Amino acid sequence: MNKYSIEQVLPHKAPMILLDNLLSYDQTGACCTVKIKPESNFYRAELKGVPTYIGIEYMAQTIAAFANANQLDIGKKVEIGFLVSSRKYTTHTSIFTENSVLEVSVTRLYKEDNGLSVFECSISEQHNKLVEAQINVFQPDEPSAFLAESGL
Repeated sequence: MNKYSIEQVLPHKAPMILLDNLLSYDQTGACCTVKIKPESNFYRAELKGVPTYIGIEYMAQTIAAFANANQLDIGKKVEIGFLVSSRKYTTHTSIFTENSVLEVSVTRLYKEDNGLSVFECSISEQHNKLVEAQINVFQPDEPSAFLAESGL
């Protein structure tokens, strides 16, 4: 189920919104899409696509869309989170090619009381897995207070 545009659930502003759509989400995960085109951020004409290392940001933005759609559902506002690390970032291709429509899927494996979560993530095109990883993120209860306290 989805009732939000990608702009409603990401704490980013253009041009740093890299995803096109939030397809679906629930309490455990989400799926977003992005179409690779010459106007895409990080598109490289000499490669006719986007390098797959950008996939980590597609995954992070999908995690943000998941978290914030669920926040909006319970009457809370969109908040920022922090990408902490990735594990097992595995690519099965080096380029997301022009005109590819990628599905970015994230599933939360667990969440600690302190706001640290681990997600199983993948990027696929027509059911062919192109990239997979585990992503660790941190979303404090009050991000503004955390940033002020951290001096960031």
